[in-house]
Amino acid sequence: MRILLSCLVLTCVTSMFVLADDSSAKGKSDTRTITGCLSQGDNAKEFNLKAEDGSTWEVRSSNLSLAKHVGHKVTATGVVSNATAHNLKEDTNDIAHDTGLKKDNREHGHLKVTDVQMVSDSCSQ
Repeated sequence: MRILLSCLVLTCVTSMFVLADDSSAKGKSDTRTITGCLSQGDNAKEFNLKAEDGSTWEVRSSNLSLAKHVGHKVTATGVVSNATAHNLKEDTNDIAHDTGLKKDNREHGHLKVTDVQMVSDSCSQ
């Protein structure tokens, strides 16, 4: 019985550390600001943003005219779709990188843009 009680206490303490560590992952914001080149997507309301870090994002907005920024380097701020799943994917990449595996910067996400600012009228800068 004493061993069982010790195992139960150990499990509870371990769970507290796991939950505390998991809170840092949940601390990632559902809102992101991404700078990169904006291009037209598959339809008139969908656009692609290739970020400076190599990640790609499908972006759209119901309030902003993104079409006028196609071909421009922009900074877009918005809400990540399926943020929990996206953050888990990022965490998996981080763990792979920390264990010596190559991090995949070709991350792909979906963003509903709430603000866009033109950085340059050309993607080459």
